[in-house]
Amino acid sequence: MIEFVDPTMTGEYRMTMDPSEKDALLYVPNAGLTMMEQMGMSSKADRFNRTDGTRLGTGTQPLPQRMNQFERLRQFSQLQKAPAVKFKDLEAAVNSTVKFNLLPMRVRADFMRMTASTVQTNITLQLEKRDLQFQNKDGIAKSAVNIYARITSMSRRVINVFEDVVTMEVPSDMLEAASKGSSVYGKSIPLPPGTYRINIVVKDVFGGNMNNYEMALNVPRLEDDVFGMSSVVLADLIEKVPTRSIGNGQFVIGTTKVRPRVTESFTRDEKMGIYVKFYNFEPDEKTRKPNATVQYEVVKSGSNVKIFEFSEDLTNSSSATEVTIEKVLPLKALEPGAYELRLKVTDKVRNQTLSPVTKFTVT
Repeated sequence: MIEFVDPTMTGEYRMTMDPSEKDALLYVPNAGLTMMEQMGMSSKADRFNRTDGTRLGTGTQPLPQRMNQFERLRQFSQLQKAPAVKFKDLEAAVNSTVKFNLLPMRVRADFMRMTASTVQTNITLQLEKRDLQFQNKDGIAKSAVNIYARITSMSRRVINVFEDVVTMEVPSDMLEAASKGSSVYGKSIPLPPGTYRINIVVKDVFGGNMNNYEMALNVPRLEDDVFGMSSVVLADLIEKVPTRSIGNGQFVIGTTKVRPRVTESFTRDEKMGIYVKFYNFEPDEKTRKPNATVQYEVVKSGSNVKIFEFSEDLTNSSSATEVTIEKVLPLKALEPGAYELRLKVTDKVRNQTLSPVTKFTVT
């Protein structure tokens, strides 16, 4: 029998082939005894002489078949097996060396710290609706795109596989208006720091067009006690989610839904969202909060002329371990062209500064 246990009550569960690992009193003499051990018909020490890989109490009755060590080994192997692939044709496209680019697609990756050894990797795909084929039926126009993605190490060892179907339905008489704009899909995957390769195949179900896309994932190492930051995300949507949706759903980071603008291109009548996390400020000795400032600058690309400038203190942040920046910048005052968003975050206690620069376009 395979169980998920938390032997130390820490909230960190793991898979095990030995159900006795969840026994908190296993190594405490004369505590947590079985009925046979209480009656003196067996000894707790006998548990550590078993040859089947468990520390279960001994008795006169044989273990059920499901506890057979070979059956447990089979279950353990089945639990770790990759799920069956639904889109066999897309998997074949990933395995092939033929590149399909009949369905234009843009992809970006953003990285947020989860633990010192795990990084939340957010993959965002963008398709233009005008490139999709719609099927009309009963007054409803529908499009469907199959997505298959595989993340591998640089030695081609499979790390993660995901697949999904993205659909859109609109009334047929509104199809022309609905076909403008983009369709965006997001997937969040925890990965250890390192360099990976992601292959993504998308297929228009009704039109048959495909795209076989490959890119590198350079997952950064965001260590404890090192002043660092996440990716800077320029978003077309930043909003709080209901309590029941915290941490769940596409584009959700903690309590906030952040939908990246993959092209980093905005129109003047839009508002540009700015989302970034900073980690491990040195706390002030008195307040235990960060003693830090952040400066925002918008500069016309190719010049040092400041279009916009703003600064604020981060002393009101509740935690020095992680500070989240969520801002919305109206773009009406910006003329069409290319710009740079420059941030300068200063930890006054450490006397360290981070100065990320992100480019965007206004049309």
